[in-house]
Amino acid sequence: MMLTHTISSNQNSMTTKPYDDSNWRQEYKSYTTNKRYLELLENGPKSLSQAWILGALYSDWKKKKGYNKLDPKENTGQNQSSLKEWFESQNK
Repeated sequence: MMLTHTISSNQNSMTTKPYDDSNWRQEYKSYTTNKRYLELLENGPKSLSQAWILGALYSDWKKKKGYNKLDPKENTGQNQSSLKEWFESQNK
């Protein structure tokens, strides 16, 4: 017996994305001719390293589509000090 799981549209994600990435694997197939990538996009990962590669392909897809600019900004603020500054603060 095969179990299927359906998710209603309001429960599919913890966050709301300003873009639709539900079909990204199908779209990415047109960007590559690498047989291993095509197989991975079609069948999904079967190991941790394949999952890393798939994640990299997803990031590349977002970059090609311009969606990476919509991601949260990196923290460049409060905890940005050098090791030298830390040592100087310890000597005071």
